Amino acid sequence: MKKLIFLLAVFLSCGKNKNTPYLAQSSGNINHVLVVMKKKDWDSSLGEGTKQIIGDIYQGLPVDEPNFKFFQVSPKQFTGFTRHSRNVIYFQRDTLNKFSVYENLYSKPQLFFLIQGEDENVLVNYIQENKKLIINSIKNGERKEKIRRIKKSPSKSTTLSDRLGINLIYPSIYKNVKDTTNFVWLEKQIIKGTLNIISYRLPGNALSNPPKLKEVIRIRDSIGEIYVPGRLRGTYMITEKDYKPYFYKLKVEEKVIFETKGIWEVKNDFMGGPFVNRIFKDKKKNEWIVLEGFTFAPSISKREYMFELNSILSTMSINN
Repeated sequence: MKKLIFLLAVFLSCGKNKNTPYLAQSSGNINHVLVVMKKKDWDSSLGEGTKQIIGDIYQGLPVDEPNFKFFQVSPKQFTGFTRHSRNVIYFQRDTLNKFSVYENLYSKPQLFFLIQGEDENVLVNYIQENKKLIINSIKNGERKEKIRRIKKSPSKSTTLSDRLGINLIYPSIYKNVKDTTNFVWLEKQIIKGTLNIISYRLPGNALSNPPKLKEVIRIRDSIGEIYVPGRLRGTYMITEKDYKPYFYKLKVEEKVIFETKGIWEVKNDFMGGPFVNRIFKDKKKNEWIVLEGFTFAPSISKREYMFELNSILSTMSINN
């Protein structure tokens, strides 16, 4: 009887996967990209152009850092475990000139960009023409992967929901620092500093519609003075005056979001770092919801920290 059950299980398993080949889980650190290209091409103008595109600067940091960290292997080395890389850009000399994008080709999740061309000029043109597609696709895929990892151990706190009527997916390692009727501050301790998330609501008439950058700066500076003190008496967080922030209007899942990326500093003290501020309208209550992430991590790279905060902020939703 046990033998019959075993054979039946094998049969059902084979039948279920008959048309669905097994794909291994993709591997690699967040924001890593594998470039498959011959070494001689990597050292030529093709390689230099590829490095410039993949190494495009992450916006809003005090010191320039690239969006991604990249690694190069030759086509012969692209075997076995290497094929499980989550982001792959593969260059191939071919009489067929073509740019193709494949999902989950050797593993999942995986983005595989195949660039085929008869000579170096064709290959260079293809990667330049498709720069935005490549960069945005990888960014979105890495954001989803980051959120997937966060969901393995998410916070179960209901503070944001109870106080501000919003939901946010963030790791359980973030703890409440300040919790008032209309202001919540979450903090994660890191080796040389902290990652921070603050959120609050504003009356509908507190900002223009759409908001202006100078209004965003005025509001966040006043909030900093009230709620985000520095380490010295009489100091508090403000927006860095000598660094003009990036200001965008985004549309995410039917929500219009106004995003600001810039540098914060502590008034009358030597502290600072990058921040990302998101504002959108709760139309039912005629109020603005503000979510902000900022990093304090002196003397070390901040790209991955800000990527984490950006990914967390992207999960925000309003109750009901």
